[in-house]
Amino acid sequence: MFELEFTESAVGDLRCLRKFEQTLILDAIEKQLLWEPATETRNRKRLRPNELSNWELRAEKYRVFYDVDLEAKSVKIKAVGWKEHNRLFIRGRWFNL
Repeated sequence: MFELEFTESAVGDLRCLRKFEQTLILDAIEKQLLWEPATETRNRKRLRPNELSNWELRAEKYRVFYDVDLEAKSVKIKAVGWKEHNRLFIRGRWFNL
């Protein structure tokens, strides 16, 4: 079982969303990232090198960006946003990956 760690920025990202959106995202994080966060699935994928994170979790239109430390068995949630078509928004601002 992996330990989940949220950055202050990720907590702020979640607080910008409505309660039911927060619940949907947190449920997806708990279901998908506690056991095998570094295994690619339909909803989890490794990202190309970028400044944000190494991994992305998809929960409907929402995206959770995280890094995995296999030795420490920890997952660091770094950002939460949503996609509209080919654009990613974090806290309402467009972000380029």
